[in-house]
Amino acid sequence: MPGKRPAPPWAWRTGAALTALAALQQLALACGLPLPGWQPWPLLLAAAPLLWWGRAGLLSGLAALPGPPPALRARLAAVPPGALVAAVLGLAALLWAALQDHEPWIGHEESVYANKARSWTEGGPPAAGWGEYRPPGLPLLGTLALRLHDDVGALRAVTLLLALAMLATTYLVAARWTTPHRAVLTVLLVLCGLGFLRRLPEFLNDIGSTGLLLVVVFLLTRAQERPGSRALLALPPFVLAAFYLRYGVAGNLAAILLAALLAYGPRAWLAQGRRLAVAGGVVLAGLVPHFVHATQVTGSPLGLVFWATSQAERQFVGDGLLYYLAIFPYRLAGDLGGVLMAAGLVAAYPAVRRLRGKGAGGEPVPGARRRAFLGLTSVLIFVLLGVATDGEPRFVYLPVVLLTVLGVQALAEAAGEQRRRLLAAVGVLALLTAAGTARVVAHGAMPGPTGQARSTVPVARALAHDGDPCLLVTGYEPETGWYSGCDAVTYRQYRAAPPPAAGTRVAFIRYAHGRHQPGDRALAELTRGLEPTVRRFPATGVLGAATVVTVRARG
Repeated sequence: MPGKRPAPPWAWRTGAALTALAALQQLALACGLPLPGWQPWPLLLAAAPLLWWGRAGLLSGLAALPGPPPALRARLAAVPPGALVAAVLGLAALLWAALQDHEPWIGHEESVYANKARSWTEGGPPAAGWGEYRPPGLPLLGTLALRLHDDVGALRAVTLLLALAMLATTYLVAARWTTPHRAVLTVLLVLCGLGFLRRLPEFLNDIGSTGLLLVVVFLLTRAQERPGSRALLALPPFVLAAFYLRYGVAGNLAAILLAALLAYGPRAWLAQGRRLAVAGGVVLAGLVPHFVHATQVTGSPLGLVFWATSQAERQFVGDGLLYYLAIFPYRLAGDLGGVLMAAGLVAAYPAVRRLRGKGAGGEPVPGARRRAFLGLTSVLIFVLLGVATDGEPRFVYLPVVLLTVLGVQALAEAAGEQRRRLLAAVGVLALLTAAGTARVVAHGAMPGPTGQARSTVPVARALAHDGDPCLLVTGYEPETGWYSGCDAVTYRQYRAAPPPAAGTRVAFIRYAHGRHQPGDRALAELTRGLEPTVRRFPATGVLGAATVVTVRARG
């Protein structure tokens, strides 16, 4: 039978040329040279199939390259992985600080949690925009920060700490699944991802909850791979912390448990029945306060979870899944991270097919089971969340991390003796990508929210709390509430709520290009019988000029 025909040399050379162009593109972005629409071309996604097809020529080319001098090589080899990951964490902190200048005002979703955090401080104003379907974990952490320093920076410093903890957790977990140096590369790839960097500067709960979920996944693998392990007994604190930080992890946890059942089989878990029962009992006990509160608010122990799911801005069931399919993997992890994610998914597929594969002694191969578990978890999260909610990159950070771990390992295995050179090249490209992606986020993604804040913030500050009860009615209620110190509701909420207390200063805010606001006739109905005062504010942002009609409520 004739052997497999080798790929022509042009395949890997074309892939290498595209890779060089991708590196130049990231260098140009890092130096501030703009691209049309601040959207880098996914050159690596085009290069990857060519490089894989011509991998024999690529590896030969890498082998022919001169290596570093022996003295330099010895120094590089002496650098401990701990120092490298510390440098990556330092880079994350620098990028967080740099991006703060490009989005100095707190955003819509951030301000919901910020208002709740401030409402729990002594004499704090109402929690404008808050809904009971939201979890209390992030506001609780925010309250502690506001007691130290009452500003947006203190709140965002909380999520910087959560992000650093999540990245450190990624390193510790990946180092046990692969090697310490590959774990450092994994952390760097996660950091330079477009979806991750976009939310790194913001006061949100997605990154922090991802770190906790990653520990849950690790403990499940450890419970199966270490005979007699008590890892299951360590699960409850991380499961509960993740849930109270973000109710949306319920879907992630369901996917993790289903994937664990499929990958390791029911018998493997029944063999740990006692530990599993204890862990499950502790988790249920920890959820009792939530179930009681949910029953009081909604009439059902699961009411708040279903209420949170109903807030999804989806057009139809499954549009979140279509969104994830459309953006996978580029918009989730960027060009470089997307290639590694795709490689991880491809590497997991054979392991899933060989779930019944046997190793020496007739026992299941732990590495194959784990690879199948991580791959199944990633796919099931996309499916379950895509069906249950609308799609957003920040909802699926866990599969991004898991597939990146698998992708780095698969790349190292495929490179053979040239793995050090290849992984080092990926690391250098990841550093360039981190700088380039930060520029893309700063100049491509952040100007939109910042332009809106230039409209809402001056109006909110002009209507700031002056000692009397105040209520602002606007389509931008959370951020308006934060910057004014007043309670704030939407027009729909105002119509559905009882009349405000007598003497409350009620301000109806409309923008020339605003959303969810009534016309002149409808506004006249809302202020009928009252003595309105009209103020106009010049256009300072994308929403245009603002008109504010203020009345005193009669109760």
